[in-house]
Amino acid sequence: MEKKDNPILKLSFEFSIQVVLYCELLEEKRKYVISKQLLKSGISIGANIKEAQNAESKADFIHKIKIALKEVEETEYWLEICKAVDTYPDTQNLINKLLEIRKILTKIIATSKLNLKNQTN
Repeated sequence: MEKKDNPILKLSFEFSIQVVLYCELLEEKRKYVISKQLLKSGISIGANIKEAQNAESKADFIHKIKIALKEVEETEYWLEICKAVDTYPDTQNLINKLLEIRKILTKIIATSKLNLKNQTN
């Protein structure tokens, strides 16, 4: 499935690019520790969503999307730290996009669980 056909793939890919660019700004300011942590969790969201597209089963799909949702939580933590530090670049745009991703992932999980339950009944 192409990114253009799948809104969450597109959104998470665009978010990953924005995280990379933000982390490059942090690196320029020599904020290496936060940059590395944010980069890992931030781009992992999209990687897990992409991996879920080739899940072996509906349960495997749900599991992989849940992992992406966990990465959303970690990424939000790092962005909130950056937001709290006055000398860091603004994170509000990233936080807004992350909240949108969280909303979609939560809906995907709920719908997928319902579909899985209906398949087994």
